[in-house]
Amino acid sequence: MTEPAPPHRQPEEGPRHGRLSARPAPPTGHGASGLVPVPAPDGGPPALAYAPPGDGPYRLVVLLHGAGGTARQGLDLLLPLADAHRLLLLAPQATASSWDLVGEGYGPDVRRIDELLGVVFGAYPVAGVALGGFSDGASYALSLGLTNGDLVDAVLAFSPGFAAPLVTHGRPRAFVSHGSDDRVLPVDVCSRRLVPRLHSLGYPVEYAEFAGGHEVPAEIRQRAVAWLAG
Repeated sequence: MTEPAPPHRQPEEGPRHGRLSARPAPPTGHGASGLVPVPAPDGGPPALAYAPPGDGPYRLVVLLHGAGGTARQGLDLLLPLADAHRLLLLAPQATASSWDLVGEGYGPDVRRIDELLGVVFGAYPVAGVALGGFSDGASYALSLGLTNGDLVDAVLAFSPGFAAPLVTHGRPRAFVSHGSDDRVLPVDVCSRRLVPRLHSLGYPVEYAEFAGGHEVPAEIRQRAVAWLAG
């Protein structure tokens, strides 16, 4: 990253621009280990979190489900690898069938994720924040990650369709994977265009193309987590 991570105070930038204001701080409580529901502060569907046993600090990964998906599907992207790599996972539920950017633009999901981050930062010691997701969730993770590179230092994008930040901060690194036989988001018009574009803008990108469809094979998940830890 090229920027520090002070509290976000730009008054001209807010949720409608995709900006997140929550920042890691010494926790004021003690979060439970294991799989725990995290009530959404706005009263919406609860998020899910998973904390490995033992003390932190943890690397937080916010995981975003695909269109029509659930928080549990987002969490399951990396749940089998969380203990071995000391990953604190947070999986929000979109306010609609997919993330706000895909519909009417940034707003309600940014606010919800920001509030959930505040809850997690208050309960767990966090050293490093990454965003990850699959399909629409991957597009949203990339878009929010480029927007908030003063908080997010890495993005895991499994089969993304696009990245659409309105503003950018920092230079988070990205891991992008895509199946060569993807019929939902064809690789030719998605990652094979997106990755060179990110490279041209100065973002460090690791690209993993595999023989398969709209999916995240186990070996790709393992490679992504190894890259995240590197």
